[in-house]
Amino acid sequence: MPENGRPLGELLRYARQKLSDAGIAESGLESRLIVEHFSGTTRADAISSPGKVVGGVSAIETALDRRIAGEPVHRILGYRDFYGMRLELSAETLEPRPDTETLVDAVLPFVRETAEREGACRILDLGTGTGAIALALVVQEPRATAVGADVSDDALATAAANAAHLGVSQRFSARKSNWLANIEGRYHLIVSNPPYIPSSEIEDLQDEVRNFDPRRALDGGPDGLEPYRDIASAAEDHLERGGCVGVEIGHDQRPDVTHIFEQAGYRLVAQHKDLGGNDRVLVFSR
Repeated sequence: MPENGRPLGELLRYARQKLSDAGIAESGLESRLIVEHFSGTTRADAISSPGKVVGGVSAIETALDRRIAGEPVHRILGYRDFYGMRLELSAETLEPRPDTETLVDAVLPFVRETAEREGACRILDLGTGTGAIALALVVQEPRATAVGADVSDDALATAAANAAHLGVSQRFSARKSNWLANIEGRYHLIVSNPPYIPSSEIEDLQDEVRNFDPRRALDGGPDGLEPYRDIASAAEDHLERGGCVGVEIGHDQRPDVTHIFEQAGYRLVAQHKDLGGNDRVLVFSR
């Protein structure tokens, strides 16, 4: 494609066809996201001014080639929308996905009830990554505060930057910790979307996940359950009386994760399915 500007409508058609020809299933949506991002246009521009000549043609071409090579579209864009927020991604953060919004939905009523009763709700998000879960909760409940813990300096910097962009830096802090090892204080709610893929199954994941999501955010140990054991064994010392622990799980892990927490003295108080009807979130209390 020529380097100079091109009419927006023509550029959108070209991008869609190129992705479609390469077998990209969501070619319409993904081509639009790429063109809008790198040309600085919107959906409204495409509808009202398809003949408008726009730039960014070279960047769009490069982005299309990256997508055809297998890189997920949101890795190319550098952000992902989650629970109404735009979150920056980085090399060591998991790309937050819609199924994880199920965890936010599951615990948000508890956060609001606690904030109403106590005047505050303290949240600990283990393996925070982009900060998605913690930030969604503090954005939704102005009286909530959160600590996002992670072992990755890159992830902690990304989460802190996302908090700043969302205007909630005063209510969110990033802390380096391997699960609860370096955590102090007590919290009304502990949440986590931990790695839960068994080590032996990592190579069977879709290329877009296996090759671009950080392995540390995927690998849950030999049986995929190690992080749950770590959390269940140590959470009691950091949980307020009447507090809850909410975790995302793999679709077939409900019995095993429930057993791990019950053995540690918890009881299952809620379970939620994701958009596809799979078991996805468990909430425990002591």
